Order: sequence, then C-alpha cells, then structure tokens
Amino acid sequence: MAKNVETTRAPRRASTVRVPRSRGALAGVLLILLGIWGAGVPFVGPYFHYSYTPTATWTWTTARLWLEVLPGAGTFVGGCLLLSTANRALAVLGGWLAIAAGAWFVVGPLLDPLWHSSLGSLGTPTGSHTRQVLEQLGFFYALGAVILIIAAHASGRLSVRSVRDVRAADRRYAAAEPVATTSEAPAYPATNDAPATTTTTTDGATTRA
Repeated sequence: MAKNVETTRAPRRASTVRVPRSRGALAGVLLILLGIWGAGVPFVGPYFHYSYTPTATWTWTTARLWLEVLPGAGTFVGGCLLLSTANRALAVLGGWLAIAAGAWFVVGPLLDPLWHSSLGSLGTPTGSHTRQVLEQLGFFYALGAVILIIAAHASGRLSVRSVRDVRAADRRYAAAEPVATTSEAPAYPATNDAPATTTTTTDGATTRA
C-alpha cells in the first residue's frame, strides 16, 4: 500500500501575533489628531490669538522643530500604526513611539533653557495670565499628558492576549489542521511468475513442475 500525506499547519504562536484592527483604532485616531494639533498649533495658533512668541503665523524656528514638530510627527506615526496594523508587535511599537513623543512634549520645554545657544528660544506664551496657562497646557503639558495616557492604555491592551485573542487563534489553528490526501495502490494476490520446469524421463513420460 502506498500512501502520500500532504500536511499544512499554521503555527499557533504565529496566529496569536495577529490582533483585530479595532483593538487600537480609537486610540490611533485620537493620537493622529493630537499629533496634528501638536505639530501644527505653533504655526496656526496666532490666527486665533493662541500662541507663543514669535506671534506671526507660519514662523519656523529650530526650537519649534525639536520641541513641537518632531514629537507631533512621532505621535502621528504612532497613531497610524495603531490604526492600520493587525500585527501585535507593530501596534505595540506604535504605542511606544507615541509614549515617547508625549513624554517629550512634557519634558522638552523644561529643558529648553539648557540649549538657548544652539537651538534658540522656544518663546513665551502671550496674552492674559489665564490664556498663558491655557497656552502652556495646550502646547505642551496637557497635550503630552493626554498622549501619554492614550498611548499607554493602547499599548497595555495590545500587549496582553485576551480570551478573545486566544479563541480567535484557536479557530485559525483549527482551520489549518493537517489535511491528508491518501492514494492507495490496488492490492493484487501474490503470484509466482517463474517459468514452469519441464522434465522428461527415460521412458518418454513428461512431467511439469
């Protein structure tokens, strides 16, 4: 009997790497919006009297690049990864990228006095005392804190394999169980194909064996 077995098996470990895109969708959208706000508000804020000095619109400085544009871009990219990928590792990477960007929004302005000579000044908030407080919160501290909270929550959810993830992986694993295709050769009774032996005796009689 001849048997040919073809086996296709998806490793269970690889199945659990996948996560539903909906898991990080809301956090991704929020982080994208916050990233756009963080990178864009220093340039468009003067339109509605919400700005740091210099107060002219679309004014580019090196300090704004390092303290606002780059962390805003990091938050945006992290949000895109959370929103679009179904790979657990990439989604967690996006969450950590947004965490780093949010932390930089909070810590960067505190370090600004250390690099006045190389990067220039970040500027100062404008307007009344209340508006200055709101500008500091909206440009840096509250913005960074909100990004940190959202990104940390999303990373925590994505790094843990929930019961739903395990069940979905089990379904994918069961669908990829080995599929055997068996072909059997027809069985025939054993035969002896050796030629018959003819014997002739001295008296002329002939026998076959």
